[in-house]
Amino acid sequence: MDKLEFRIAFGKRVEMFRKKMNLSYRELAQKCDVDHSNISKIEKGEVDLRISTIQELAKGLDVHPQELFDFKLK
Repeated sequence: MDKLEFRIAFGKRVEMFRKKMNLSYRELAQKCDVDHSNISKIEKGEVDLRISTIQELAKGLDVHPQELFDFKLK
């Protein structure tokens, strides 16, 4: 499993939930303790994440953190 592939798949899940809730980067950032510029980078798979960031994203997206990992890798 490639690290970049994993980060990109995770980011796509974050993006999918954000768009499902009709939230902009800034609106999601206001719901969780993550800077809006980092949300864009997370969705593109450009950054490694800490557990605390994953928790904050899940809180802001109103999902269980496990749901952010519900993706298949090639």
